[in-house]
Amino acid sequence: MTRYDELQALIRTFEKDFTKFYEKGNKEAGIRLRKQMQTLRAFAKQVRDEVQEQKVSSKQRED
Repeated sequence: MTRYDELQALIRTFEKDFTKFYEKGNKEAGIRLRKQMQTLRAFAKQVRDEVQEQKVSSKQRED
């Protein structure tokens, strides 16, 4: 699975709680949503680190 596919799958898992919180005002869904967004943040950081690592390693190969 590519990183992009992983990102899409992760976001799809949030849909139910987004709907429950924003459309129905369910506070418990809001708590879950905040936790899921933290997971998304960690995933984004991991991808950023991988991109930076690949960028640096490709530059070193050019030199």
